[in-house]
Amino acid sequence: MGVLSIVGLIVAALILLLVAQSVHLSSVLKWEDHASRGLGYYGLSLADRRRFKAKLRRQALLLTPILRLSGWTSTMDFRKASHRTRGVAGPLGTTSPASFESAAAYQPRAQDVFVVTQMKCGTTWMQHLVYQIAMRGNGDLVETGTALYAIAPWLEGIRSVPVDQAPTVGTQRPTRIIKTHLPAGLCPFGDQARYVYVARHPVSCFASCLDFIETNVGALAPPVAASEAWYTSPELMWWGTWPDHVRGWWDLARQRPNVLFVYFEDMKKDLGAVARQVADFLGVRSLSEPELARVIEKCSFKYMQEHQDMFEMHPPHVLQTNAALFVKGSADRHQDVPVDVRRRIGAWCVDAMRDSDFPLAERYPDLTRT
Repeated sequence: MGVLSIVGLIVAALILLLVAQSVHLSSVLKWEDHASRGLGYYGLSLADRRRFKAKLRRQALLLTPILRLSGWTSTMDFRKASHRTRGVAGPLGTTSPASFESAAAYQPRAQDVFVVTQMKCGTTWMQHLVYQIAMRGNGDLVETGTALYAIAPWLEGIRSVPVDQAPTVGTQRPTRIIKTHLPAGLCPFGDQARYVYVARHPVSCFASCLDFIETNVGALAPPVAASEAWYTSPELMWWGTWPDHVRGWWDLARQRPNVLFVYFEDMKKDLGAVARQVADFLGVRSLSEPELARVIEKCSFKYMQEHQDMFEMHPPHVLQTNAALFVKGSADRHQDVPVDVRRRIGAWCVDAMRDSDFPLAERYPDLTRT
């Protein structure tokens, strides 16, 4: 057999391998999408969730050739990975136009406590804090192996317990904890419901977004410049830009007594003080010292990091089967961003918030020095 014939056979074999891998990848993607919707993943026992991840890891290993080739030949395109509904962008896969419409149409109830943030600003942390306050430090997610998203729905998400199936927790004030990233203009509002909004340093938010993207798409992650362009774009940034999101909820908090505005940095500085503030806002009996100590211990970064299986922010998928969910949890993540990017984002925020009375210079003075 000649050299050309051997080369031809090798090329043909490689083409067949890639075709087979493409078909296999397509089937795995369809399976994981179907299997993780609603309570399909979060409703499983801890042992079954771990088996689900082990199965995905095996599939990812089998699909290594096509996944590596994809990483070499393409990067994530934010336009293709997004939808735009009612003027607000959202990530395809975890949300959809239909889920945004359903969220906007939801009728809030008196027992609802909405935990609201722009993405990567402490959402899961505040959800767990509200849960432990409602349970007076006796919440047993870890003890029972229950995932937070099996009891706390993501209003516009498609991979958590549906809001109408979500239980209430606590006895003094039965509470349904609802996560949302929706901007103030799109989030459903009810006078009897409660809304807790968490703001975080905009460049720290950006740094955490970079971690999130890299964790979820691996080698397909775009360069920092592309992520910066996405983060500062009113048309592309999921749930709106940081200035628009924060300004909208800041204004609402000053107009409505059932909206509490807190800061991620304050949670890092004195979680106990924020816990008491949230408990008072929810109208529950003041936490005793032992109750507060349990709340603080169970909501600590160390505790949640040690028990990540209960606090997964999204189901695993073939590109992400063993992610670190809490990378640093620090108040100064902005220091990890390249100086030139940090300065540009800071200057952009200062300019965008110029007509707002949000205390940007007081809360994040480094931005005004860029």
